[in-house]
Amino acid sequence: MVKDDFYQEFEVFSKRADKSPMQYQFSLLAPNEELALVMAQENFMRREPVADIWVVKRDHIRKMTLEERQTLQRLDNKDYRNTKGYGYLKKKWRHYEQEMLDEKEILSWGGKQKNETELG
Repeated sequence: MVKDDFYQEFEVFSKRADKSPMQYQFSLLAPNEELALVMAQENFMRREPVADIWVVKRDHIRKMTLEERQTLQRLDNKDYRNTKGYGYLKKKWRHYEQEMLDEKEILSWGGKQKNETELG
């Protein structure tokens, strides 16, 4: 007679190099952690090389409840953090430059031009 809970679900994570981030790979069924690790290693030996493998029992992974996921809705109001570009700055700078006073205009306020003051 086989027990229904003989096999446990495990999640497998790996990283390609020591400085790479850990990435989720796949799920597997195994009777215990040791065999789950062996099965994961066998799977990767046939594929690409890896620097590390983590095998985690699915029951040990805590996920958010529905109520907790709903709290994320209110945290998603940070549009000010999203950069939409600075295309408007060129137009704003051009407008600013056009309003700047040049030397000729400033001297004209005194009623004399620059050349007149130099000659006088």
